[in-house]
Amino acid sequence: MTTRCWMKTVLPIAILALGACHAARPEPLVPAGAAYQSRAQWGALAPTSALVEHTPDRITIHHTATPQAPDRPLADKMRALQRFSQGGGQLASGQPKVPWADVPYHFYIAVNGEIAEGRELRYVGDSNTPYDPTGHLLIVLEGNFEQEDPPAAQLAALRQLVQRAAERWHIAPERIGGHRDHASTRCPGERLYQEIPRLRTMVAPGSAGR
Repeated sequence: MTTRCWMKTVLPIAILALGACHAARPEPLVPAGAAYQSRAQWGALAPTSALVEHTPDRITIHHTATPQAPDRPLADKMRALQRFSQGGGQLASGQPKVPWADVPYHFYIAVNGEIAEGRELRYVGDSNTPYDPTGHLLIVLEGNFEQEDPPAAQLAALRQLVQRAAERWHIAPERIGGHRDHASTRCPGERLYQEIPRLRTMVAPGSAGR
């Protein structure tokens, strides 16, 4: 085949393939204009060990179980969470903590509604409780919602994330829940857990995102 023929035959195919890849690239999960920090922006370290890939097929809500800290920068919170995650030590229960490769959650929502990227979505998260998080898109909200109420901005950010994630992966309403639905824990706290029925209704067919 001559060079001219090769170019006529192969280049159009390559251009079409490139266009198809571009068209297939998913829209960002966090809406444009939302207050958001990527891993690069908050200064994430690389995972310390290999991670397992998965495809999200449910959404599970957590809380940090620590008091809200509105004056602390989000990047500082995320770096502290990653240090805790990748280190050993002891849990509040007195049990030893096994080091994780990375932040256990896929998204962190601060008290002011700002969202941070945690573990990459294509990787399985982690938990200190005995349940398998494979397939779970993990969202954690800053606060102890046994004692505090989630602010309106924080709930609005949660609803946006859940709506878009449910649309992207065709997640049914009944597959949206809290950590306590999968393990013996109070997480995500009673005052946040009360939001779960609304999230399920919001993504139900014909709901129009209400």
